[in-house]
Amino acid sequence: MTDTAATFAAVFVALYVAHSVGDHWVQSSCQAATKGQPGWAGRLACGRHVLGLTLTKTLVLVPVAAVLGLPVTALGLAVGLGLDAASHYWADRRTTLARLARACGKGEFYSLGTPSHPAHPVTADGGYAPTLGTGAYALDQSWHMLWLGIAALIIAAI
Repeated sequence: MTDTAATFAAVFVALYVAHSVGDHWVQSSCQAATKGQPGWAGRLACGRHVLGLTLTKTLVLVPVAAVLGLPVTALGLAVGLGLDAASHYWADRRTTLARLARACGKGEFYSLGTPSHPAHPVTADGGYAPTLGTGAYALDQSWHMLWLGIAALIIAAI
């Protein structure tokens, strides 16, 4: 049990670090701007983003597992990273996560920091002041952390 718990902890930390790098440094500006659009342009941009993100997670996790001697299997990695990739794609299409937020009573929080929120940030002139601190971003990242935890558990257990 201790080995599995230690493996889970190490895998989660590696995935967390790789997620931050992959979601912010590896993702291109074009992918970020296009991945939520309807149609094939959005689907392909989101797919390219998720592919780059999953490769980043693999490139971080495999050496961590090797150096620490973690008992991870190819099946565990494939299932865990595959589920994480699918959940990431689902959320990053944007309309899906927005619908979930509304269904959970988080619609107002989802719009926090955007012009559609009643208390959106403003400039000294009263115009909209863009910010990276949006409710949509917070819900997006917390969704991804949930699935990183699930992926780490699967990778450690299989």
